[in-house]
Amino acid sequence: MDSLTQAALGGALGGAVLGSRLGRGAIVGGALLATLPDLDVLIDYGDAVANFSEHRGFSHSLLVLAPLATLLAWALSRWKPAPGFGRWWAFTTLVLLTHPLLDAFTSYGTQLWWPLGAPVALNSVFIIDPLYTLPLLIAVLIALIKPPALTALSVGLGLSSAYLAWSLVAQQWMTGRVENVLAERGLEGAPLMVQPMPFSTLLWRATAVAPDRRLEMVTGVFDGDQPLYVEVFPRDPGLQAQAEQLTDGRRLAWFTGGFLDYRRDGDRLVVTDVRLGVPGAHPFQFVIADQGLDGWQPLTSSRLPRPMVNEEAWPALWRRTFALAPVLCLRSQTAGDSVAACR
Repeated sequence: MDSLTQAALGGALGGAVLGSRLGRGAIVGGALLATLPDLDVLIDYGDAVANFSEHRGFSHSLLVLAPLATLLAWALSRWKPAPGFGRWWAFTTLVLLTHPLLDAFTSYGTQLWWPLGAPVALNSVFIIDPLYTLPLLIAVLIALIKPPALTALSVGLGLSSAYLAWSLVAQQWMTGRVENVLAERGLEGAPLMVQPMPFSTLLWRATAVAPDRRLEMVTGVFDGDQPLYVEVFPRDPGLQAQAEQLTDGRRLAWFTGGFLDYRRDGDRLVVTDVRLGVPGAHPFQFVIADQGLDGWQPLTSSRLPRPMVNEEAWPALWRRTFALAPVLCLRSQTAGDSVAACR
């Protein structure tokens, strides 16, 4: 999630645990500590693919943060014994561990068990979601103005937690709709990702990957029995196989769960993470190889500039979210009254 949200969550937890003892200091300390895991963005791992896939790595690992929280609690209890080690431990553990756990609800991927296992991505909340953040932010502001405000903090934490639970329920609801469409097309076993469109859990994007094509659908809470419009994007299984012979290609496939697009750009091999952004405006596109006489030769990976979003995309998103337009065309980032608008 974004830094403001993480700080609000850390501040609310800090105030709930130690606000009655430390007042505003508990909120400010919790907010600052909650941003610590994201400082890994300052590390240069050597190339674009490494920087992309190592983010939310060791600094977000529960296996690293749990002992770190204990060590910090010991140090803080030596500095200020009054709350006691147990309270300090609850403070540091809750603030630090909820950061990666919240990140795991997004689509980017969080290596909760680094250096073991694959990244975890539940895909149920967008990286910026005001409906999650606002209850926490309001509670924290109330507690800063009139500490300890334990009731306000409890309400804020309860509402935000309930929203996360709702996101999982809504995701399963939307998944059921999409799976019916895939079954009709004989793609029941295709890898499927269902995630919210920007800024809420009211509109969802579903991506299914077959060897030779990728299917994209948009469905929402207010859609009723409206049939789903399916957009089809071609894939090149041969190019995918060649990319996966390269170290960066395998790394990207591992980090994204295989939700990738492969294309030639002149003599360059470009791999795109199709989980993030929308078709035509995916922010993570990497050049990983160059075409030589002996086939694809690996390069020090680089990231292409982020494409500009169509200026009509945001009003189109708003209209589609509230079913004011029945179709959102992902390819053109426009809304329409029928599928003809997408062709």
